[in-house]
Amino acid sequence: MNTRQVIDESVGPFSLSATFNNDNSCFAVGLDTGFCVFNTQPCELKVSRDFNAGIGVVTMLNQSNYLAIVGGGRQPKFPQNKLIIWDDAKQKAVITLEFRTSVLGVRLSKSRIVVALLNSIHIFAFSNPPQKLSVFETTDNPLGLACLGQKLLAFPGRSPGQVQLVELETGNVSIIPAHSTPLRAMTLSPDGQVLATASEAGTLVRVFSTANCTKMAELRRGVDHAVIFSLAISPSNLLLAVTSDKSTLHVFDLPHPRIPMHRSQSTASPTEESTNQKWGILGKIPLLPRVFSDVYSFASAHFEIGDEAPPGSLYVPPLGTSFGGPSKGVIGWPDDRTILVIGSGRDGRWEKFVLREGDDGKRYCLREGWKRYLGGS
Repeated sequence: MNTRQVIDESVGPFSLSATFNNDNSCFAVGLDTGFCVFNTQPCELKVSRDFNAGIGVVTMLNQSNYLAIVGGGRQPKFPQNKLIIWDDAKQKAVITLEFRTSVLGVRLSKSRIVVALLNSIHIFAFSNPPQKLSVFETTDNPLGLACLGQKLLAFPGRSPGQVQLVELETGNVSIIPAHSTPLRAMTLSPDGQVLATASEAGTLVRVFSTANCTKMAELRRGVDHAVIFSLAISPSNLLLAVTSDKSTLHVFDLPHPRIPMHRSQSTASPTEESTNQKWGILGKIPLLPRVFSDVYSFASAHFEIGDEAPPGSLYVPPLGTSFGGPSKGVIGWPDDRTILVIGSGRDGRWEKFVLREGDDGKRYCLREGWKRYLGGS
């Protein structure tokens, strides 16, 4: 008689979301049972909290013990219209903010808490009790998009494709008509001087100077539609990484308003033109379609997306993640040579890529390692 218990592969942690902290030294993972925090290099578990209930969104403040968490999954730990500021040193909630609708995104700094709802952005002073500083209306923002810098806050405008750029000290608002279709991803450079955006079309990334809101560049990911997962700018503010549902990581040179000749500081070969023109001489022929003269990535690599959810899973995804599913292809730059890509789901992964110059003088993006952070190798 076989008395061995049948192994149920659906049992085990399921990550609902994954986000890097401000300096990409750690990443936080919302689970259907609680949350975890990992060091990024190497990928090692730092903190694990089991609530026996789901956390759909978790955002870590720098390398502190404060995290912003929102309930999620099939059995949420907290109502999804509540934002909890969790002090992990005390292992308890120290601030609770309640809203009329679900919290879709959170950004933290030492001085501010920014909360994204479907049609509004709420800004609070990071204090106890928190003081509400301002509220801005937005177009539908189901992904909870918002970028919080030291001096600026960027988020969707009132019309699809627009970006509102707010100076935190003065409250001055600028409007950037970035795209004609709704925004899919956006990021601010570490120095706050560059904004990169992508729309639902997924073919172009547009780059703007935050000082005067002028467009500095258009970078072409490809010619066919794609779902952009993540945009991220390197610590030097000179490189941009992009991931999409094509399972491809692209790396671009990035123009900078204060460093116009930055290519001389990179490892680019003199034979590489600043435009990285994919089509060579065809890009110089007038009247041809613009795709022949557009700026393409100088390097690319394959990353693993994994399964969205196992067949027959009872998993209910958190609001605000990619098409209602686990977050995928989230990018972090620990330094200018290293790109980390993390994703959530049953097959939650950490992948490490490095930029290297080949014998031919060209730059390449190579995968150096990977790990299933929920277990396995």
